[in-house]
Amino acid sequence: MTSQVSSPAGQQSGPEGGQDSSGDAVSKEVRRLDRVIIRFAGDSGDGMQLTGDRFTSETASFGNDLSTLPNFPAEIRAPAGTLPGVSSFQLHFADHDILTPGDAPDVLVAMNPAALKANIADVPRGAEIIVNTDEFTKRAMAKVGYENSPLEDGSLDGYSVHQVPLTTLTVEALKEFDLGRKEAGRSKNMFALGLLSWMYHRPTEQTEAFLLSKFAKKPAVAKANIAAFRAGWNFGETTEDFAVSYEVAPASTAFPPGTYRNISGNLALSYGLVAASQQADLPLFLGSYPITPASDVLHELSKHKNFGVRSFQAEDEIAGIGAALGAAFGGSLAVTTTSGPGVALKSETIGLAVSLELPLLIIDIQRGGPSTGLPTKTEQADLLQAMYGRNGEAPVPIVAPATPADCFTAALDAAQIALTYRTPVFLLSDGYLANGSEPWRIPDVGELPDLRVRFASGPNHELADGTEVFWPYKRDPQTLARPWAVPGTPGLEHRIGGIEKQDGTGNISYDPANHDFMVRTRQGKVDGVQVPDLEVSDPGGEARLLVLGWGSTYGPITAAVRRIRNAGGEIAQAHLRNLNPFPRNLGEVLRRYEKVVVPEMNLGQLATLVRAKYLVDAQSYTQVNGMPFKAEQLATALKEAIAHG
Repeated sequence: MTSQVSSPAGQQSGPEGGQDSSGDAVSKEVRRLDRVIIRFAGDSGDGMQLTGDRFTSETASFGNDLSTLPNFPAEIRAPAGTLPGVSSFQLHFADHDILTPGDAPDVLVAMNPAALKANIADVPRGAEIIVNTDEFTKRAMAKVGYENSPLEDGSLDGYSVHQVPLTTLTVEALKEFDLGRKEAGRSKNMFALGLLSWMYHRPTEQTEAFLLSKFAKKPAVAKANIAAFRAGWNFGETTEDFAVSYEVAPASTAFPPGTYRNISGNLALSYGLVAASQQADLPLFLGSYPITPASDVLHELSKHKNFGVRSFQAEDEIAGIGAALGAAFGGSLAVTTTSGPGVALKSETIGLAVSLELPLLIIDIQRGGPSTGLPTKTEQADLLQAMYGRNGEAPVPIVAPATPADCFTAALDAAQIALTYRTPVFLLSDGYLANGSEPWRIPDVGELPDLRVRFASGPNHELADGTEVFWPYKRDPQTLARPWAVPGTPGLEHRIGGIEKQDGTGNISYDPANHDFMVRTRQGKVDGVQVPDLEVSDPGGEARLLVLGWGSTYGPITAAVRRIRNAGGEIAQAHLRNLNPFPRNLGEVLRRYEKVVVPEMNLGQLATLVRAKYLVDAQSYTQVNGMPFKAEQLATALKEAIAHG
């Protein structure tokens, strides 16, 4: 079908304003699609993350379901024009419910030869490739190993290639501004964004408003970027090279009724922490040290002083958690954020929090390791560190969100456990969830749990002589939680520290029997945390294979399971939210199936725990390449597991 395409508000007619050279209105074919995967790729300085973020915001406002995958180097300014310096942003959007950023892009926007070479292996034949021909110089191509131009040697013949001089067109569009070629060329990402916005009928008003806001103190820069954005839109409208544009309808049936916004995992996590503090009626204290990919939580929480949030950027990881634990002792909802290397540094203080039995949230946004590892790449290899990475018997509950939006609920769940059972709690997110985004239904306040706690207010024990005293380690018989006494409360003075305490009194104790009792009691408290039973998806009830996942593998696993079921296969799926303690019915669920496969972005950590605890032959399917699983990759592996079952 065909339709007339309108230009952004404020555009003038003319050679770049929706008319051809004869003055006649241009009418181009519009094709309807149910989903599209776009990848923007270029140097770190090309603004690919900003471009992808703006296209995502346009798509979210249009009402599509979406999932994103930012991918960028760890260096602040990676070597320009090199393969290690390529930054990309992938967006999958659709008119129906989707679960992943997609396996392979339908459209690749390559800003230079390095971007093309680094990504071409992922692009299927027949896909569209938009290349910035201005950057395909002999020197730039030689830097990444191209002996001949891929635009001329036939290597791209299987693709629909659009050769666009993005830099030249951008400079030409900005000639009325007093900018040099290099400075004007920096806006080429906005030209590309305008072109893609035209191709997929994205709303444009929000991007222009964003640019005005972002460069409010530099109005000339704002106007230049808007001009480049509009020029890109008009180029798509008028050039003969783009004869077709595409429509992806809003996902009107994919979401329950409600108010939605696009949200990243770290932003959802931040909002969840603020909501938890409001529901607990406690001030929120964040003691943190910047570390990729967790720093965004510190940045976000620092904006919310109006909600009683106090954010403290410490001099190191140890000081960050030390301050947080002190805030917990003082009666705050205390949080510390970090990634894997920081967890190692915080381990002694986590053990102290276990001994003190105070509520503390340890947010670990996992990344590739070991040591500094891959700071900007994803991994979920901190599970065993969270479970056992402390001296002595120091059990800690562990919660893991499944999607970016789920980070909000996971924060509330972790806070509820910490406050109810007086214990530190790990929340294991990862870089894929932290930086990825998806639509999130904003909940009503009435849907949120009541997290209010009662502080100790007076004596809680009577001695043999009738004297009433306060025992800091006298426990709630249901939860085994000790009372939370705010310092300075008259009559509730008590001793704290890392040395073993006597049951009840909290006095220092070296008694062997008391130590055995306290160790088992702390373990019993964690074992007794009430978590929901594990839900199993097994529509036919005849599956012989169960795929068990945790954390961010939810999207790829679920997408793979859908593909198998759509092809007529029988497969069961379950996904763990609580990793310590496990759901009470996990053992029964595992024994129900002939084969259990556990996909993980590590070398089999959950599978190790499951095999040890339940004595089932859980089979690992693992990946540690810094990237999330692809749905087709998982579907193939699971089909093979079914076939050889």
